Amino acid sequence: MNTEWLSRTELLLGNTKLDKLKNSHVLVVGLGGVGAYAAEQLCRAGVGEMTIVDGDDIEITNINRQLPASISNLGKDKTKVMGERLLDINPNLKLNIINEYLRDKRMIEVLQEGKYDYVLDAIDTLAPKIFLIYHSLKYNLKIVSAMGAGGKMDPTKIQIADISKSYNCKLARMLRKKLHQLGVHEGVQVVFSPEDVSKNAVVIAESKNKKSNVGTISYMPPLFGCFCSSVVINGLLAD
Repeated sequence: MNTEWLSRTELLLGNTKLDKLKNSHVLVVGLGGVGAYAAEQLCRAGVGEMTIVDGDDIEITNINRQLPASISNLGKDKTKVMGERLLDINPNLKLNIINEYLRDKRMIEVLQEGKYDYVLDAIDTLAPKIFLIYHSLKYNLKIVSAMGAGGKMDPTKIQIADISKSYNCKLARMLRKKLHQLGVHEGVQVVFSPEDVSKNAVVIAESKNKKSNVGTISYMPPLFGCFCSSVVINGLLAD
């Protein structure tokens, strides 16, 4: 496959910066409404190596907002569907697939195994999210983390900031509290929205990964993913 498909990107960035992306390795953890869109934007921008991680399969309730979710893909692994999609975009992509929920020692192993230039956190669950952020910082890995897109409707309120500057986001508040206990007060770029969430948009739904479900609209998680990918791409090019 030739590189003609990247000609518009090269026109914008120039050959040197395009080569920088081709020689970069990005870890994307979580392939839901945010992570899958972020992974695709990184692939389409020409990032040369990616490691994608998710242990979930595609459910019918994912269809309203998640990139790999369709009737024909129900029950399939998100990593499998997204892996095939990414390689269909760029067959030369060096793609590493980890079809697991990363926790504890296994997460540390993954962070140590790959020589990542950037980590993109799109995990929904608080404990592994904290663990990923903390250990990424511990290993001097640059990381961007997606905060809560659920319950939000206004795309103009989405912001990129250091976690210390985030506000009026429940997930960010819980994350800051836990990270403070671990001695981390700043140094994590986050994508968040301070838009108020209606109590009517949240229902208790105890499961293996979540304590509640939050209503979502089709376009907000993808936009969070695009914002996250922009942080990674601009960060890689700034090095």
